[in-house]
Amino acid sequence: MADRYVLKVPALKVLQGSKEIYCFAVDGKKLHDFASVSRVRRDDQKRLQGYQRPEVLSHISSIRRYLESEGAMLPNALVLAFDERVTFEPAVRGGNVKYSIPGELIIPVDESLADEEKPAWLVDGQQRSAAIRDADLAEFPVAAVGFIASQEEQRSQFILVNSTKPLPKGLVYELLPETTGQLPRSYARRQLAAKIMVLLNMGDGPFSGRISSPTSPNGNIKDNSVLRMLEHSIYEGALYQYRNAEDGTGDEEQMLAHLLSFWTPVSNIFEDAWDKPPKESRLTHGVGIQAMGFVMDRLTADIPFDKVDWDKVRITLRGLEDRVAWTSGTWRFSDGQERRWNGLQNTASDVRLLTSHLQALVSK
Repeated sequence: MADRYVLKVPALKVLQGSKEIYCFAVDGKKLHDFASVSRVRRDDQKRLQGYQRPEVLSHISSIRRYLESEGAMLPNALVLAFDERVTFEPAVRGGNVKYSIPGELIIPVDESLADEEKPAWLVDGQQRSAAIRDADLAEFPVAAVGFIASQEEQRSQFILVNSTKPLPKGLVYELLPETTGQLPRSYARRQLAAKIMVLLNMGDGPFSGRISSPTSPNGNIKDNSVLRMLEHSIYEGALYQYRNAEDGTGDEEQMLAHLLSFWTPVSNIFEDAWDKPPKESRLTHGVGIQAMGFVMDRLTADIPFDKVDWDKVRITLRGLEDRVAWTSGTWRFSDGQERRWNGLQNTASDVRLLTSHLQALVSK
C-alpha cells in the first residue's frame, strides 16, 4: 500500500527581489518520492512538454561508482521546481538579515501519484539524482535549491542553469595532476598520463612549451593527442613497466627519461617537421604524435630505460626518413593506398593506418 505523508526539512528562504528560493538538504534516496524529471516531448497536439533530455546511462553509472566509493561528495546543489502544494513555514527569526529566513519546507508525499502528478520537478541534477537512486547506499543527503514556478518558468530556469559552458578539457587535464581524492574512473585513468604530460611541457626537451594548455597558450600540439599517446604507453606500451598497478602511480622520473630519449631523436631527425605546427606537419598533428608513440612502444617495450640500445633506435628512426611524408609528398601504404601528406586525419582509422605502416617499417 502506497504511503502518504508530509516531509518536513529545515530550509532557508532567500529573497531575491520579488522571488523566493529555498535552500535545504534532503536524503537523495527520498527525492524521487516527491520529484520527477520533466522529459521533453510533444503531446497529441504536438505541443512541447517538459524540458529534460533522456538519462545518460553511462554518465549515471560513472557517478554511481563514485558515490559508492569512500569519501564521496556531491557539493553542487540540485535544483527543483515546486508547485503550490509545497509550502514554507518560517521559524522565529533572529538577527538583522532580512533576505534570509530560516524555517521548514513542507512537502506532501503520495507514493501513489504518477510522475507527472508529483509536486516537484528536477530542473538540474537528473543524472546525479538517478545515480543516488541506483547506488547501493542506505542514504545520501544532498544539498538542494527549490523555487515555486509554472512549467514555462521552470523551462527558462532549466536553460539558464544548463547554458553555462562545461569546464574546458584542457583545464581539467591541467588540474588532474594536482588533484587528490576519489575521481571518476575515466579521470583517474588519465591522472598519471596528465602528470607526465605536464612534466614534458614544463621541463626541458622537445615538448617543452609545445603542448597547448591553459598555462601554455603558445603551445600548438594538442594536449589530447599527447595524453592518448601517454595513456596507451602507460597501460599497454613501453611505459607500462614503470607503472605501479596496485595504486596507479608510476616511476615518473623513469617514464620521463624513457620518453625524452625517444622523442629527442625524433625531433632532431625530423627537425623541419617537428618545428612546424600541426596544420603544416603530420608529425606534430594528432595522427603523428599517436603513431610515433606506438613506434616507441614497438621498439622499446619491456626494456628498462637504461637497458635500451638508444643508438640502435636512432638508426632505426633514420631509416624512416625516406618513407615518411610529414610535411609534403605522398604516403604510400603497403596495401597500395596512397594519401597526400595532409590527407591523414586524427581519426582512429587513420591513426591505425599510419601506426601499422610505421611499425612495419621499423620492424624490417
